[in-house]
Amino acid sequence: MTNRTVTENIIRRRMHGLYLSRKCDDLETLAHELLGLHCWFHRNVPFSALIRGTNIHGWKTKLTKTWLYRGTLHGVMFEDLPELLALSAGESKDGYFSWLAGAYGAETIRNIADEVIRLMEDGVYSRTEFRRIFAESYEPETIDNIFSSWGGIFVYLARRGKVAFRDMTSRNFDLISAEPFQSFDEVLPALLRRYFSVYGPATLADAAWFFGISKEDAKKLPELPLDDLQRLENGKKIYYYSDDDNEMSDIPELTLLSGFDPITASYTVDDRLCLPQEYKNKVVLKSGICLPSIAVNGQVAGVWNIKNNKPVVEFFTAQQKRLESEAVERVESLIWQIKG
Repeated sequence: MTNRTVTENIIRRRMHGLYLSRKCDDLETLAHELLGLHCWFHRNVPFSALIRGTNIHGWKTKLTKTWLYRGTLHGVMFEDLPELLALSAGESKDGYFSWLAGAYGAETIRNIADEVIRLMEDGVYSRTEFRRIFAESYEPETIDNIFSSWGGIFVYLARRGKVAFRDMTSRNFDLISAEPFQSFDEVLPALLRRYFSVYGPATLADAAWFFGISKEDAKKLPELPLDDLQRLENGKKIYYYSDDDNEMSDIPELTLLSGFDPITASYTVDDRLCLPQEYKNKVVLKSGICLPSIAVNGQVAGVWNIKNNKPVVEFFTAQQKRLESEAVERVESLIWQIKG
C-alpha cells in the first residue's frame, strides 16, 4: 500500500470518527464523543455541530463552557468535567498556576482565588466587577493579569472544577461543583482510548498534544496497554485507532470545517494530514486562530466566513464552479440555521 493510499485511509477514518462523513443528531453525544467542542469563539460550537448534522436547539445552555486542554476553551458535557479536568488537577500539573504563582507568589494567588469564590457566593459574577473590587488592594498591572480577558484567576478556578462561564455566550461566571476526584494516572488510559476511538488513526504524540500532556508524562503513554487498538504505519510513525464494524463512507468531495475544527486543530502540526503545508499559514494564523475552512476531497482548499450576514468563500486555487456555488450555499444554510 503506497503512502498516499495510507494517508487517504487515515483521513477517511478520521472524517468518519469526527462525524464529517456521517451525521450526529444529538449535541450532547457530539460533545461527549469529541471530548468537547472548541469554542474560543463561541459561534464555532453551533457551526461545528450544524456541519455534522446535529440539532443545536438549546446549545447555549446544554454545554458547559470552560478551560480545558492547553488552556483552550471548550463546550463540554457537565458530567464529563471531573474526568477531563483530572488531566490538569493539582498545582504541579497546572502550568497556568505556575506562571501566576511565579509572578505573584503561590499564597497570593490562592488567597485571591478564595476571595473570588467568597464574592461569587455573595452574587458577584462579572470580571468587570471583580476588577473594580480588587483595584482597591492591588496595582493596575496585577489586576490586568489576575483578571485578564484571556482568563487569569478564572482559569485556575475552572481547572479545579469550581467555576465556569454562565452559558456558551455569556462573559459572566457561575460557581459549579465539578472537582476532579481521580488522579491523572487513573483517567489517562480511558481518555486515551476515547481519543483514539474518535480521532484515530492518530499517534501517541497527537494524543499528548491534544490533552496538553507534559513531556515527562508523555513518556508513560507507550507503557499503557493499547493492545486492543488497531495500528498502522505511515512514514515510520505508528497510528492507533479503534476498528469498529460500521461501514465508513468515502471522503466527501466538499466539506465545510468550523474554526478550530477537530480535524485541523486536534493533531500535531506534522499530522494535520488534511491541511496541506502550503496552506497552513492561511488557515492557522500567527495568533493561533484557526479559521473556518473548506476541504475538497479531504484536503483543505479554502476558507469561509460570514460578514454582514452574507457568506464569504475564498478558495486558494481555481475550483469547479459547481463546488464554489455549493460552498456558498452551505454557508448560507448555516446562516439561516443559526437564526433559527
